[in-house]
Amino acid sequence: MPDAERPLRADARRNREQIMATAGELFASRGRAAQMEEIAARAGLGMGTLYRHFPNKQALLTAMVRERFQGMAELARSAEEIADPGEAFEAVLRGYLEAAEGDAAFQLALMGSTELEWEDIEEQKAEFGAIVTRIIERAVSEGRIRADLTLPDFPMLASGVISTMYFRPGGNTDWRRHLELLLDGVRRTGNPG
Repeated sequence: MPDAERPLRADARRNREQIMATAGELFASRGRAAQMEEIAARAGLGMGTLYRHFPNKQALLTAMVRERFQGMAELARSAEEIADPGEAFEAVLRGYLEAAEGDAAFQLALMGSTELEWEDIEEQKAEFGAIVTRIIERAVSEGRIRADLTLPDFPMLASGVISTMYFRPGGNTDWRRHLELLLDGVRRTGNPG
């Protein structure tokens, strides 16, 4: 059995969970500035233990984003069950953004950080993308959102709002206002015919 598929011993699993939790807190507050040494120290583990699980910061960030994208697929499945297709689209976009709120590292990842090994997250991204595509297509076909909206527009829309969270232009942190302005531009109003 390859090492990647071998189940972790209980102590190794606890160490990995501690690393992920600690790194999550540090990356959420400090983004890229969080250092591996700081993560190990705050987790109460040695550098060797940290590096046995994650050979570098890029691998750790990738594992964290992979875990978050698994949650994104669940979010999308829940949104897909909403009867109103316009509300389903808004729910998946709003939930996606809420997942990024307060997490600087995830915000950077969603804005296209080059520090991730995105090929290791392709399965999770593909599952999320397939569900969001169905949500968008249903909302378009029922005249609830712009007829030209497609899946590639989703990360562009989300990145714009996430940039408000991360960069706080002019000191403004009201990303929800940004989202409402954006949704007003996406919604179809009046006669959809």
